Amino acid sequence: METIPHRCRPACAACCIAPSISSPIPGMPNGKPAGVRCIQLTDDFLCKLIDSPERPKVCFGFVFDPLVCGENREDAMRIIGELEK
Repeated sequence: METIPHRCRPACAACCIAPSISSPIPGMPNGKPAGVRCIQLTDDFLCKLIDSPERPKVCFGFVFDPLVCGENREDAMRIIGELEK
């Protein structure tokens, strides 16, 4: 199988909304529940912490994968939401 480079979809941010994050996030000391938008997500779906050492390790560890991200944002929200269950 061909390796796909990590390139997030513009205006997606499913990984910042669909999953729960149990580690602290600046502004969300208890993490966030599944389906809740991360407080560090901008209105145009960009991470304010993308290059910050405050970015949670779980976020650094997320890598684009078509099996998880699907073909579009809707796929990603659905698939990540199902994986969360």
